[in-house]
Amino acid sequence: MSNEPQVEAPLPGVVAESGEKVEQKPERLPAHQYCLFRAGRELYCLSVTEVEEVVEWPVLTRLPLAPTFLMGIFNLRGVIVPVLDIASQEDRQSEETPTHLVVAAWTGGPERPVQRVALAADELFGTRLTTEPLLVEEAPKEALHCRGMLRHDNRLALALDLHRLAEAFPIPVI
Repeated sequence: MSNEPQVEAPLPGVVAESGEKVEQKPERLPAHQYCLFRAGRELYCLSVTEVEEVVEWPVLTRLPLAPTFLMGIFNLRGVIVPVLDIASQEDRQSEETPTHLVVAAWTGGPERPVQRVALAADELFGTRLTTEPLLVEEAPKEALHCRGMLRHDNRLALALDLHRLAEAFPIPVI
């Protein structure tokens, strides 16, 4: 059985041949929960199964000659985590300082069983539980680090794919 939460979808009652209304158990649709945040001008979402935690903005150690999207590194309870600014491709005001980090983890290869990255977030919107599928076909082609989009409050959030993110924003092994 799947570990994903299930949301009951209401079904209308069925009328038996005798004319009596027979109650049916509602169908359970798989639900997905996403962490929503803003980086630059874009709204992003990441599956909560990939989010390790959200932390307030820490003190960062800057790395000399690092690419512009690598803001630095920080120590998260003994683990060195790189901090990415996924909005660096936008013309964001340089004086705007992110407020939080969304720390994500995924299974890497045999040489790095677990990979972690912290994503700079200018604003957090919390989590959203939904049974709606991602709009895969409508992901922007220039957003190579996304796997689709999610509707949220009349806006679209780019759904991040951590494997594609690692390819689009290559960071050196620390």
